[in-house]
Amino acid sequence: HLLTLVCFIAATALQTSLGARILSVNVFPGRSHWMMIGSILEELLDRGHEVTVITNYPRKTPHPNLTEIVISPIYDFWGKSVNVDSLYDLTDISVHQMLMDFLYPLGLQTAEYAFTRDNVMDFLRNDKTQFDLLLAEQFYQEAYLMLAHKYKVPIVSIGTFGFAQYMGPMMGLMNAWSHVPHEFLPFTDHMSLYQRAYNAFVSSYELVLRSWYYLPEQQAMADKYFSFLPSPLPRLADLERQVSVILLNSYPPLTSTRAKVPALVQVGGLHIKEPKRLPDDLQTFIDGAKDGVIYFSLGTNLRSADMPPEKLSVMLNVFSSMKQRVVWKFEDESIKNLPSNVLVRSWLPQSDILGHRNVKVFITHGGLLGTQEGVHRAVPMVGIPIYCDQHLNMNKATLGGYAVKLYFPNITEQSFRWALDEVLYNPSYKANMEKVSQIFRDRPVPALDEAVYWIEYVIRYKGAPQLRSAGLDLPWVSFALLDVVGAMVIVLIVGVLLLRRIVSYLLGGKSKSKRKIE
Repeated sequence: HLLTLVCFIAATALQTSLGARILSVNVFPGRSHWMMIGSILEELLDRGHEVTVITNYPRKTPHPNLTEIVISPIYDFWGKSVNVDSLYDLTDISVHQMLMDFLYPLGLQTAEYAFTRDNVMDFLRNDKTQFDLLLAEQFYQEAYLMLAHKYKVPIVSIGTFGFAQYMGPMMGLMNAWSHVPHEFLPFTDHMSLYQRAYNAFVSSYELVLRSWYYLPEQQAMADKYFSFLPSPLPRLADLERQVSVILLNSYPPLTSTRAKVPALVQVGGLHIKEPKRLPDDLQTFIDGAKDGVIYFSLGTNLRSADMPPEKLSVMLNVFSSMKQRVVWKFEDESIKNLPSNVLVRSWLPQSDILGHRNVKVFITHGGLLGTQEGVHRAVPMVGIPIYCDQHLNMNKATLGGYAVKLYFPNITEQSFRWALDEVLYNPSYKANMEKVSQIFRDRPVPALDEAVYWIEYVIRYKGAPQLRSAGLDLPWVSFALLDVVGAMVIVLIVGVLLLRRIVSYLLGGKSKSKRKIE
């Protein structure tokens, strides 16, 4: 026992002495995104690293190794950056509208808002710390990659949204549009000819739009707010190509299988912990549900309280006729005419609830974190996707046989009741979910441990250039082998012309010989 204690103390001391100084920048005000980022930062602190973080979500209690630059007040991007009357209207918008009216404004405005905070700019201008790594969220906040240039440090980014098409070229990969659907399209990885053509068009269109419109906007922002640095400043596109590792919020079988380089590391689900006991009133309500519980949440951004009244009425009518109890994340706890079997709370410990044995169905919008939690806890789902990757996530779930998907504008009492009864009473959904859950949880090392391993790996090897694809050093014409194709076409054309001339010469020679003989 004494030897064990000595080894533990020595290991702890060694870990602390080797602790790195990490700068983490996370200016996007998304609570669900922070669940993943915060889990990583807490683990880094536990391992003795010193963390300085620009964040919207300060830690509840101080930590001796943590320095926080808090963005306050939190930017209301739903009210200021999203050009729709209701988030439910996003169900039918095009990919172009999703980018130009939703994601690009959201990214540009939330990034610039953080720059306008005095404490953030004071830190950017005056901080003299010698950092070892920039840990940045890979979600429409590219201007802050300029911090890697300021501190001359490698970059690890966190893809809270999972794999995005633009990450392929960024990491030296050719995207396989033939079988990997764009993250905003509701296709599976088995596409028809039309779907493959449309997928290729949308994917290439986004890459062009990002390169010619979006990144220049971020570049202008970076040039403005980092103008205190000696010029010339690097291009953000070049800084992106210097990212050592991207920690992706994805993992099989919840994502399409695709080729990837070692620097694309899948760590989806790292935020999920062992379920804890619920608050007493909630624990009692769920414990007493002899016929099971339906858990209903549309995530942190999509508010059930903003649902159109006719759809709300449909759902309440169906719930009132069921023998199961319903736990619903509903932001207005003063809701009228609530059935006795329905409990609403403005906030709920979702992962812990899904871990309760009495929860039989999870009604979800199909967000990435919620889908991972439902699969990890092996709870079959009724999906109501609204925007972005939610359609893709729920298509994957329905194809796997562990979910039923509903199209929100078409929901009626009949379709909603059918979906719940189908998942509740058809045992195949639970059986399929058990299989998928086992695959999702079957990993060589826990996801959080793997994420921190690669962060420390990049620090140990000063950016880990051995992970970098040589494709990043090629011009795009060579990267896509267009120069080789062009050379082959030229050789083929020259060969054909030469062959024609030879044949013409030979035929002409024979014709002259024949005339001489005559």
